[in-house]
Amino acid sequence: MSAPITSVTQAQPVDQNTAPHPKPTESKPVQTPADTVQVSSAAKAILQEVQENHAQTVQEAASGDNQAKRLLAREAAAAYVPKQ
Repeated sequence: MSAPITSVTQAQPVDQNTAPHPKPTESKPVQTPADTVQVSSAAKAILQEVQENHAQTVQEAASGDNQAKRLLAREAAAAYVPKQ
Protein backbone atom coordinates (compact mmCIF):
# COMPACT_ATOMS: atom_id res chain seq x y z
CA MET A 1 0.00 0.00 0.00
CA SER A 2 1.08 3.53 -0.51
CA ALA A 3 1.01 6.23 2.14
CA PRO A 4 -0.47 9.62 1.37
CA ILE A 5 1.88 12.62 1.11
CA THR A 6 1.39 14.83 4.13
CA SER A 7 3.89 17.62 3.57
CA VAL A 8 6.20 18.89 0.85
CA THR A 9 9.37 20.90 1.44
CA GLN A 10 10.53 23.27 -1.29
CA ALA A 11 14.25 23.66 -1.93
CA GLN A 12 15.54 27.18 -1.44
CA PRO A 13 17.28 28.77 -4.44
CA VAL A 14 21.00 29.38 -4.04
CA ASP A 15 22.09 33.00 -4.31
CA GLN A 16 24.55 33.18 -7.20
CA ASN A 17 26.51 36.00 -5.54
CA THR A 18 27.37 33.97 -2.46
CA ALA A 19 28.32 30.77 -4.27
CA PRO A 20 32.10 30.29 -4.57
CA HIS A 21 33.47 31.11 -8.02
CA PRO A 22 36.59 29.46 -9.38
CA LYS A 23 39.27 31.90 -10.44
CA PRO A 24 39.42 32.31 -14.19
CA THR A 25 42.55 30.72 -15.53
CA GLU A 26 44.55 32.14 -18.35
CA SER A 27 44.55 29.83 -21.32
CA LYS A 28 47.98 29.39 -22.79
CA PRO A 29 48.18 28.41 -26.44
CA VAL A 30 49.29 24.84 -26.84
CA GLN A 31 51.69 24.21 -29.66
CA THR A 32 51.18 20.96 -31.44
CA PRO A 33 54.16 19.38 -33.13
CA ALA A 34 54.15 19.63 -36.91
CA ASP A 35 54.80 16.33 -38.64
CA THR A 36 56.13 16.15 -42.17
CA VAL A 37 55.27 13.29 -44.43
CA GLN A 38 57.29 12.36 -47.47
CA VAL A 39 55.70 10.11 -50.05
CA SER A 40 58.07 7.87 -51.97
CA SER A 41 58.22 7.97 -55.73
CA ALA A 42 56.90 4.39 -55.86
CA ALA A 43 53.85 5.38 -53.82
CA LYS A 44 53.31 8.39 -56.08
CA ALA A 45 53.43 6.13 -59.14
CA ILE A 46 50.92 3.72 -57.61
CA LEU A 47 48.61 6.58 -56.70
CA GLN A 48 48.78 7.92 -60.24
CA GLU A 49 47.96 4.49 -61.68
CA VAL A 50 44.96 4.12 -59.38
CA GLN A 51 43.59 7.56 -60.23
CA GLU A 52 43.85 7.34 -64.01
CA ASN A 53 40.71 6.62 -65.97
CA HIS A 54 40.04 3.88 -68.51
CA ALA A 55 40.83 6.09 -71.53
CA GLN A 56 44.28 6.86 -70.14
CA THR A 57 44.92 3.15 -69.54
CA VAL A 58 43.91 2.31 -73.13
CA GLN A 59 46.19 5.06 -74.45
CA GLU A 60 49.11 3.79 -72.38
CA ALA A 61 48.50 0.20 -73.49
CA ALA A 62 48.45 1.32 -77.12
CA SER A 63 51.81 3.01 -76.63
CA GLY A 64 53.34 -0.22 -75.28
CA ASP A 65 52.87 0.00 -71.48
CA ASN A 66 52.88 -3.64 -70.31
CA GLN A 67 51.23 -2.84 -66.98
CA ALA A 68 48.37 -1.11 -68.78
CA LYS A 69 48.01 -4.10 -71.12
CA ARG A 70 47.79 -6.51 -68.18
CA LEU A 71 45.21 -4.29 -66.46
CA LEU A 72 43.05 -4.17 -69.58
CA ALA A 73 43.33 -7.95 -69.96
CA ARG A 74 42.22 -8.46 -66.33
CA GLU A 75 39.30 -6.06 -66.79
CA ALA A 76 38.22 -7.82 -69.98
CA ALA A 77 38.42 -11.24 -68.31
CA ALA A 78 36.38 -10.02 -65.34
CA ALA A 79 33.69 -8.56 -67.63
CA TYR A 80 33.48 -11.68 -69.82
CA VAL A 81 30.19 -13.57 -69.56
CA PRO A 82 30.14 -16.85 -71.54
CA LYS A 83 27.12 -17.52 -73.78
CA GLN A 84 24.89 -20.36 -72.71
